[in-house]
Amino acid sequence: MKQDVTDAPLHILTTVFGHPAFRGAQQEIVSHITSGGDALVLMPTGGGKSLCYQLPALLREGTALVVSPLIALMQDQVAALKQLGVRAAFLNSTLDGQQANAVERSLRNGELDLLYVAPERLMMPRMLELLHESRIALFAIDEAHCVSQWGHDFRPEYLQLSVLHEQFPEVPRIALTATADPQTRDEIITRLALTEARIFVSSFDRPNIRYTIVDKNEARAQLLRFIKEDHAGDAGIVYCLSRKKVDETAAWLATYGIRALPYHAGMDTAARAKHQARFQQEDGIVVVATIAFGMGIDKPDVRFVAHLDLPKSIEGYYQETGRAGRDGTPADAWMAYGLGDVVQQQRMIDMSDGGEVFKRVLRTKLDALLGLCESAGCRRVRLLDYFGEPSTPCGNCDNCVEPPETWDATEAARKALSCIYRTGQRFGAVHLIDVLRGKTTERITQWGHDKLTVFGIGADIDEATWRNVFRQLVALSYASPDHEAYGALQLTDASRAVLKGEVNVEMRRVAPARKEKSVKVRRGASSSTLSPPNAALLDKLKDWRFVEAQSQSVPAFVIFHDSTLAGIASANPKTLNELAEISGIGAKKLERYGAAILALLHD
Repeated sequence: MKQDVTDAPLHILTTVFGHPAFRGAQQEIVSHITSGGDALVLMPTGGGKSLCYQLPALLREGTALVVSPLIALMQDQVAALKQLGVRAAFLNSTLDGQQANAVERSLRNGELDLLYVAPERLMMPRMLELLHESRIALFAIDEAHCVSQWGHDFRPEYLQLSVLHEQFPEVPRIALTATADPQTRDEIITRLALTEARIFVSSFDRPNIRYTIVDKNEARAQLLRFIKEDHAGDAGIVYCLSRKKVDETAAWLATYGIRALPYHAGMDTAARAKHQARFQQEDGIVVVATIAFGMGIDKPDVRFVAHLDLPKSIEGYYQETGRAGRDGTPADAWMAYGLGDVVQQQRMIDMSDGGEVFKRVLRTKLDALLGLCESAGCRRVRLLDYFGEPSTPCGNCDNCVEPPETWDATEAARKALSCIYRTGQRFGAVHLIDVLRGKTTERITQWGHDKLTVFGIGADIDEATWRNVFRQLVALSYASPDHEAYGALQLTDASRAVLKGEVNVEMRRVAPARKEKSVKVRRGASSSTLSPPNAALLDKLKDWRFVEAQSQSVPAFVIFHDSTLAGIASANPKTLNELAEISGIGAKKLERYGAAILALLHD
């Protein structure tokens, strides 16, 4: 039921959403939108973006229309809102004609607080006509970075959303995104006609996430060790670039007892839906996926996100790793990275259909990501700097916890670049390393490379270090792969200064295998931080939640987040009033589940 607009936002926050206080700029944003202003909100995943439009929807007259790009996200948010007693619905392709008509009638009759709709549907003339016949409280454009043609999640239909300002100039609009560099922010403002909007930029920092990037060396084995040692039994996402690699990695992990499921666009719809439902409804599922998975997933207790392949940009990396630890408790972002990843990404850029300007932007974005991977300093400082946010070393990334060694690689770089030149710029790193280390392979003798002056001049450096040298030479733009010659390395203009001895080259030293093991993640809302009796209570509460979620056909976190269950187990309340004091329990959930929870605790 629509709240009285005279009710204080804090009162609604507490009684409806069950939160004792606003976070960051939430209260200021809510007040601005409620009073009729437009806003662009940049806030990290897990920072509480949804509340910035959901709460004004309960304060303003009419229905808030939420533009959302993915069906899964709509369904989960609507299910969660209904649990709170909020009148919410969605319009998408999962509804049949009768169901869609019923939702449209509810909108026209003013019986909805929030309506979620895909941008494609919103732009249909019939839908716009329906909006003119209804009372609209506000427009919320979620995942607003999808409007950027330079972005990692571009959606052409988002370009048409400026029509909302043209046809409904008096209705406030709020555009929200978790990731946008200055260029993308400007593009959002221009394309959505938000020139008069107030801009709210929260910190992009996710202090609960530990960032770790390891040198790739048998990546699947490294991944398995990471999961087994740091996240046994935890929910997580593993990203791979190709569908084939997704299938193979999921099957391989399953043979080692990991509850791993594949997810990619090549699977049939029913299988994808089944795997997504299991990930949302069960504990401890690991989904191995292409980047198509995750954008619409609102699961708060993902404890790790791993990358077996390099993403395309820092925005993509930030967006994907941000799916870990949405509940604010400790989580890991782990990635294995090698020269092959750099070559692969550069090949994809060169072979793309875009024009030269488009490719140049993509190369710039890739260079920024490579800078993050190769940095010997704090990962978080480098990451936040990309979004224009100054920071200090975090003490919670791999480079802060165990600072990498650096070394003067000038002489090694000159040898490597000379080898590229002397062999005709026609060979990849594997062959070049063999030449430098003086190996008399059949291929080397066939090409006569054992007669070159560079043959054997790098025998004092081990193979792993040479791999690291060539990878960093590419990352530092001193060498470039020729994709038409199957990844053969070529010299760049910048390499001349190195060869002439005009610049020094400092590199990260390759980490020994023992250092690849990630530092143990600090545990959050889990049984390991509770006393044995309270940990047992948490397990019982999770079992109860699972049964309740199954009976309602909703994800478990829609009933209660892990952090709320941990709060209940820790406090062990004896009365409804005590239970109501726990964050995440609003009036409707207290009414619906309070007695059952108290009975379970009493037993």
